[in-house]
Amino acid sequence: MKAIIVEDEFLAQEELKYLINAHSSIQLEGSFDDGLDVLKYLQHHQVDAIFLDINIPSLDGVLLAQNISKFAHKPYIIFITAYKEHAAEAFELEAFDYILKPYHEARIVTMLQKLEAHYRRDRQAGGDQPVTARHSHSINLIKDERIIVTDINDIYYAAAQEKVTLVYTRREEFIMPMNITEFFNRLPEEFFFRCHRSYCVNLSKIREIVPWFNNTYILRLSDLPFEVPVSRSKVKAFRQLMRI
Repeated sequence: MKAIIVEDEFLAQEELKYLINAHSSIQLEGSFDDGLDVLKYLQHHQVDAIFLDINIPSLDGVLLAQNISKFAHKPYIIFITAYKEHAAEAFELEAFDYILKPYHEARIVTMLQKLEAHYRRDRQAGGDQPVTARHSHSINLIKDERIIVTDINDIYYAAAQEKVTLVYTRREEFIMPMNITEFFNRLPEEFFFRCHRSYCVNLSKIREIVPWFNNTYILRLSDLPFEVPVSRSKVKAFRQLMRI
């Protein structure tokens, strides 16, 4: 796995190099302190991951990531910054992770382990396709201004709440800054069903289908006490899907 570091603070750059070399098998191809230099480099070189500071000269990290997102071969982007307020922008760009300075070694180690695991899984699923071709096994969720790369199977259901969407795993709740339609469109349709205008559910987490008023259903989920409704407008599609 090949990567570059884009960081204009020398000490931060050296610390990140040390942590990557000490805790991963990632091959560092170079370090840069200027956004335009990175863009020129990527026109002739291909890497699998970019550790990208946001506040860099010439072309800031967000604009650079926007340009990179248009590449046929899209490397994983790991934003590194001292500022929390860019987390939402990082999410919109489908960044792999968002690391705050000063670095905490345990946090870096966890991120590197997850990054290499996703790299291996994407390679296995995609063969010779670009390493960052996104498959349906993970999605980025936001918690405490951090981006959490989450396995699709860990999501149980999502619920609309005004202009945001609440996403539930077995142990955690995430608040996504988008409506439920936009969130649902990011999920693999073979695993999730929009059972109500305010809910979508992971089909593999349904433990019991309970008949309810007006020929509708209530869905009881494995491991969670919450019951997800199926609206009347979705009953026919749900019956066909579940063969009931």
